[in-house]
Amino acid sequence: MLKDQLPWIVLGIVVVVLVVAGIVLSRVDVTSPVSLRRRVRPHRGHFRNGEVPPADLKQAAIVINPTKFTDQGPVRERIAATCRAVGWGEPLFYETTAEDPGRGQAMQAVKDGAKVVCSLGGDGTVRHVASGLVGTETPLGILPGGTGNLLARNLDLPVDAFDTAMTVALTGRNRRIDVGELVLGDTDRDGNPVGPSESHYFLVISGIGMDAAIMAGTNENLKSKVGWAAYMLSGVKSLVSPEFRTTIRLDTDPEFRRRARGVMIGNCGRLLGGLVLMPNARVDDNQLDVVIASPKGVVGWVPVATRVLTRQRKGHPTLDQRTCQEVRVRVDRPLPVQVDGDVVGEATEVNAIVRPGVLSVRVSAT
Repeated sequence: MLKDQLPWIVLGIVVVVLVVAGIVLSRVDVTSPVSLRRRVRPHRGHFRNGEVPPADLKQAAIVINPTKFTDQGPVRERIAATCRAVGWGEPLFYETTAEDPGRGQAMQAVKDGAKVVCSLGGDGTVRHVASGLVGTETPLGILPGGTGNLLARNLDLPVDAFDTAMTVALTGRNRRIDVGELVLGDTDRDGNPVGPSESHYFLVISGIGMDAAIMAGTNENLKSKVGWAAYMLSGVKSLVSPEFRTTIRLDTDPEFRRRARGVMIGNCGRLLGGLVLMPNARVDDNQLDVVIASPKGVVGWVPVATRVLTRQRKGHPTLDQRTCQEVRVRVDRPLPVQVDGDVVGEATEVNAIVRPGVLSVRVSAT
């Protein structure tokens, strides 16, 4: 009997196995093995030999003063090559114009996502580009392209090695520095503007009187040929410039009066040729340094020159130095005014105030 039923029993077992197998297989994607459906972590050497996963590369913006170059092609390629060498994307380039010497271009670069905005031109270009970055977190990179490069010198940045300066701009550290703000125009006794006024940022030195006259009298063609020595020639002509009467107020101190040939207001004090006008001035000390120059005739410049050459910190009657956070200077007649080497007009009154730490500058990492 059992022998007769054995084939049916075997057939039943086979059917049950097939049904169970069908149920199991219906819940498994047999076309996609587990090894393919599971995301396997690649070996740590998987992305070597140029197999780098796609990523957004950082970009630098370069604001160029086109008047400084007869052919921008080679310098643009050097900049792009340096960017590629340190793993950055292709740089963004913007040119200054007579109507907008750098501020608008810097602001546009920030909007375009640049991680650093570099100025390529003279001290004026640096100042205008910086003015577009004041109050932002985007750092300023300084590329030497002018005669003075004064802010770069005060920050110990390379001024004779372009590729090194570009590398610092890309890979250096950020340093917060102060900025001076100079306002031309009359104010009342409470410091409120009376009539039209105009405001300018300065990074190094502003001034009214003799120093502005030197800047105004410097021949641009001569400067392009002999560099900073052109300022010296103009300075010799200004040694016997007329005195003027000035009234000065520092912070909330009482006003005092002087006869002077020039009043300089500095954010830092290192000048061309290794000269230091304001030995105590620092770009991040939250204050301004004021120098009142009042030598008598050509002979009177001897102690002034001695003090500058020896970097003496002790005051001198003909070169009086003060510190403050705000200063008002009134003069007895309209005189030329300069900010970082650019003559911005004439005025009978200027007011300057320090803006602490409002600008980030890329400096050497060491």
